Amino acid sequence: MLKENGYSLQINHKKIEINRILTKEERYLRNQQFLYIEKLRKYFSKHEFIVISVDAKKKEHIGNFINKGATWRNNEKEVYAYDYPSWASGVGIPFGIYDPFLKYGFVNIGISYNTGEFAVQSIKQYYETFGEKSYENNKKMLILADSGGSNGCRLKLWKYGLQHEICNRFGIEVTVAHYPTGTSKYNLIEHQFFCHISKNWAANPLIDYETMLNYISTTTTKTGLSANAILDKNIYEKGIRITKKQMDDLNIKFYDKNPKWNYTIRPN
Repeated sequence: MLKENGYSLQINHKKIEINRILTKEERYLRNQQFLYIEKLRKYFSKHEFIVISVDAKKKEHIGNFINKGATWRNNEKEVYAYDYPSWASGVGIPFGIYDPFLKYGFVNIGISYNTGEFAVQSIKQYYETFGEKSYENNKKMLILADSGGSNGCRLKLWKYGLQHEICNRFGIEVTVAHYPTGTSKYNLIEHQFFCHISKNWAANPLIDYETMLNYISTTTTKTGLSANAILDKNIYEKGIRITKKQMDDLNIKFYDKNPKWNYTIRPN
């Protein structure tokens, strides 16, 4: 009866914003950035270069913990009464890479910390396993990212890693365009890939890493989305500092329009 009357299982959506009032100049810059991102996407698509949207999903505790959501079943599933981290067998940090044109999602699951080094290594894993063989004209890559976190626009380790682990190693040119602060929900990976992962494992405890990998790898949609996931057992340390000399050695160009949000790194 509920389904016949248009009812379905629904979740909460983060849509109500309570922020300070932006100045006219700030609104203009944010709008210009979105227009610039769209311009870049069209250019890279036209020339069949790589376009990826990247972000890290929230850290998950591995174990028989409650997982938000609801599923159709004839009995309830019992989980731990409390979410004590000490009860977890580990943590899973999903760093996702989404290709909007091939509708392919790749997730590198870390077990330590979400750092700039981890973000770069995740992109490297994507390129080696999928990107390099899927694009013949793979001399350029566009990365769409949030302005904060492990791939933040001000993070030196992120830029340093892109130079040495992506550009120099594979001989490709990388252009990065960051979404303005507070607009991460518009990042393609959020509403075209991560949302489907959340639906796939909703109300199902991530009891071990294999379960987590399976839920991600089996995420599909009627429109052709496919996904793959790997477990990254490397330990990434926090607090790695990049010196001024190391930054000066980067072959990086910042653009006059919103320079902190847009830059290109070329092989040395």
